[in-house]
Amino acid sequence: MAQTSVNIRMDEKTKKEFDRFCKEIGISVSTAFHLFAGKVVREQRIPFELTAEMPNADTAAAIEEAREFKAHPEEYKRYASFADFLKEVEEDA
Repeated sequence: MAQTSVNIRMDEKTKKEFDRFCKEIGISVSTAFHLFAGKVVREQRIPFELTAEMPNADTAAAIEEAREFKAHPEEYKRYASFADFLKEVEEDA
């Protein structure tokens, strides 16, 4: 069967870690992608679950707080600078 090339772009850190993993298990990066593609074609599905990453409770609360601030900015105190904010925090401590 004729061979063809596929170019894949990813961040350098992920590529290095993936390459290191492949070497540890004794296969090349090319072989790993070939195995993945073969499984997708055979099963007609992505061979792992894809889900949206859900933020933890603290992050979800911070996101909601930011949305609330954006929706009603007049209800929240503003500072001219971060230094002014820190000064007030230190005074309250």
